[in-house]
Amino acid sequence: TVLFKDLSFIVPKAAIVGIIGPNGTGKTTLMNMLAGKGQPDTGEIVTGSTVKTSYVEQERDALKGDCSLIDEVGGGGDFVMIAKREVPIRQYLSRFGFRGPDQQKMASQLSGGERNRCNLAKLLKEGGNALLMDEPTNDLDVNTLRLLEEAILDFCGCVMVISHDRFFLDRICTHLLVFEGEGQVRWFKGNYQEYEEWRLKELGSRLFENRRGRYRKLVKK
Repeated sequence: TVLFKDLSFIVPKAAIVGIIGPNGTGKTTLMNMLAGKGQPDTGEIVTGSTVKTSYVEQERDALKGDCSLIDEVGGGGDFVMIAKREVPIRQYLSRFGFRGPDQQKMASQLSGGERNRCNLAKLLKEGGNALLMDEPTNDLDVNTLRLLEEAILDFCGCVMVISHDRFFLDRICTHLLVFEGEGQVRWFKGNYQEYEEWRLKELGSRLFENRRGRYRKLVKK
């Protein structure tokens, strides 16, 4: 099965690229290839010599189960380096909603939302200049979601993020990669709202309009 074909794009400096489209169209496959975890059947992916990639996968399976949250994020140290500045690990974790006894939890005890926040804390301290994020908003509370948005907007490198949250994409994106089905992927300059306005004007339909039309409205008798 061909997931996508004739796809060519260059990520501009400091771009924030949202990757959108229905499930099963190849978004995560593309992300894995960008992270060096697979190769395309044809064509090539060229990575700049100074690019350092940090990747948070949707499965969140990068956590160890046999160490505390402090050790998982801090690597056993009392401080982490954020933007060339030492920040106490406990203070850093509190920014992600981990306070008091929660910081002593074992990684295996974390809920889905807590695992997501832990992965974000690890990702944002790594210092990469290209962030790859697969559904990072899953299970996040409002405060952590705002923290994520601010961190992405303040980030001086490139970000590529898969998300179904159109409001999140409207707030952060400079570009989109839109998986439109049948192997077609469109590179678009702008956020989700701008893409929908363009698509409605040029093609006369929204991306998910047909899918929503399959479901009938409930009528109370």
